[in-house]
Parts: sequence; structure tokens; C-alpha cells
Amino acid sequence: MKIGCPKEIKPQEFRVGLTPNAAREAVAHGHEVIVETGAGAGAGFSDADYTAAGARIVDTAEEVFALADMIVKVKEPQAGERRMLREGQLLFTYLHLAPDPDQTHDLIASGATCIAYETVTDAQGGLPLLAPMSEVAGRLAPQVGAWTLQKANGGRGVLLGGVPGVGPAKVVVIGGGVVGTHAARIAAGMGADVTVLDRSLPRLRYLDDVFGDRFRTRYASAGANAELVAEADMVVGAVLIPGAAAPKLVSRAQLSTMKPGAAIVDVAIDQGGCFETSRATTHEDPIYEVDGIMHYCVANMPGAVARTSTLALGNATMPFMLALADKGWRQACEDDPHLLAGLNVHAGRLTYYAVGKALGIDVLSPSLALKA
Repeated sequence: MKIGCPKEIKPQEFRVGLTPNAAREAVAHGHEVIVETGAGAGAGFSDADYTAAGARIVDTAEEVFALADMIVKVKEPQAGERRMLREGQLLFTYLHLAPDPDQTHDLIASGATCIAYETVTDAQGGLPLLAPMSEVAGRLAPQVGAWTLQKANGGRGVLLGGVPGVGPAKVVVIGGGVVGTHAARIAAGMGADVTVLDRSLPRLRYLDDVFGDRFRTRYASAGANAELVAEADMVVGAVLIPGAAAPKLVSRAQLSTMKPGAAIVDVAIDQGGCFETSRATTHEDPIYEVDGIMHYCVANMPGAVARTSTLALGNATMPFMLALADKGWRQACEDDPHLLAGLNVHAGRLTYYAVGKALGIDVLSPSLALKA
């Protein structure tokens, strides 16, 4: 199979879909790897690194899309990239379709087969290709939130860990999954007063057993949310419904109860965000203010630490990428129902129920798509 890796073109996105190590593995499996020149530069990989791994370097993304049977990326294809997809081509990347009707309709119209990292599952009910970036984003959230809280950036001027004689910032993390756990762990490590909200009692018990008194846990009711958000210096939105639009858990009306200059970090922004006032931003212009509350809503947070993120993502995606290349998407998905769960679009049909529900589009079940 010809595996293509174009350079990411989303603003301030420095990650790359294929590491030189993954390219070397693919070549060892008998596949041809085609990489756009400069694709790995943002993550610290040179064209020479890919050439040494056996990959072929080409000058443009157009060449990559024209030559490749499978396109491997990081972020969802931008409008210009979607126009280069063709019928029968395989796309393997993050998609986040539920809040993005334009992308969804374009992918359906392309006739391509699109497998989304964020909906591939595992035997434990986890999301193995989303988890590495969730870990990165969770660990980044307190770091960027602390920066947002600085007075020069519009924040309250509060130091996360406080100092002797002055109390620490109060941080509320909504959601105790992968993102929320890592956010709480880092915020607590920075000295903040941290509370995690979640609706799963087993998850709250797990967090309490593992982390003890490093941070507190609360059951996520409307009353608890309102109480804690009003007291918070920083609120981290870390709620995920796989493949679906994120629920809006903090309304605009609640902003008026918050401290002026408090910071919101919406890690769920890829799925539309879990605050009513959230809108996607970029690393170039990451913060905006609504009703005196500072919002950090960068849609590709892990891109800020591109080297770490690329290596972590590559470790997770490589086995699936090789299975798709070795067997073809149909056989690979037939052999692995967890990979089949990643199928979002095939041959002009949407194949992921949560996206169809969010956008009002009829869905063909993945099992029927396999037989089509």
C-alpha cells in the first residue's frame, strides 16, 4: 500500500501524522511511504530522517494525496485537503465530526473511507488513540490556565500555588476521565486547591483511592457545579461523550456568578466545547473574554508540545496503521471490532451514530458498510 503523510496546515499545528519510526516500520512491512517535504519539521523530524527510514519525499500535499492509497494525518482535513480526497481512498486521522457539519458533508461527498482516531475503542472500553492526546491536553490545561490567570493576560492575577500567607487558587475540573485526571494531578502538583466533578461514582472512588487527599472529588450535580464554578479561579472543562458533541455544562448566565478575571480552559472544544460561551481559538490568539471571564479554547492544545505529542500519538496509532496497510481497511476492521468503531464515513455514507444524531444525517451501520 502507498501511505501518504502531508504537512499539517491547521494554524499553529506542528505535529505530524507519521514519525520516521512509523515510516520505517511501514517500509519493513513492504509498503511505500510518501511524505510531504517539511511535514515533520515542527516536531523536530527532518526530511533526511524520513529518507533514512525509507520514505519518499515529495514537494507538495497535492502529490501526497494523488499518490497515496491511505492518508495519515493528525488534525481533521481542512477544506483544501478535503477537496483532494477521492473515492476509495482511506483517511486515518482525528475527525471530530459532531460539531463540524461542513467537514462531515465534504467527507461524505468525497467517497473516501474515513477512520477517526477518537472513536477507535479497546477491550476495556477506552479510547486508545485519543488517550495520548487527552493526557497531553490534561497536563497542559493547568499550565495554560495559570498563564491565562496572569494579570497581563486579562486574568485575576492569581498564582496557582499561592505563597506562604496567601492561599492557592481554587481549580475546578469538570470530568474525571483521562483529561480531568491529568489536569487535576498537575494542578494539585502546582499547589492549587483542586476539586474534580464527575457523575460516575466508580470513577470518583477510583480517583479517591489512587490520589487520596491530593485533590477532592464531588458528585457532579447542577447544584454542585454552580456552587464550585462560582468559587473557582480556574475551571477546566474535561467532559467527553465519544464521537458526540460535548454537553454544555456551564451557561453564560453562570459567568456572572464567577470571579472577574477567572479563567476557563475548555479541553472539550474539539467536540464543540462544554461551556455555552466557548468558541475555538488557535495558539496564535488563544484567549478571549466574555462577561469578564477569560476563555482559553485552543482546539489543538497538544500541538503546542509537538515533539512530545507526535511521539505519543505515533506510539498509539502505529499498530492500527500497519494493520490497515497490511490487510486493507475492510479486512482489518473485520478482524478488529475496536478498529471498526473508528469508521465514521464510507463510500458516501455516514457510519457513526453519535455524529448522525448530532447533525441529523442518516447513518449506515459500520457492519453493513463492511459488507457493502
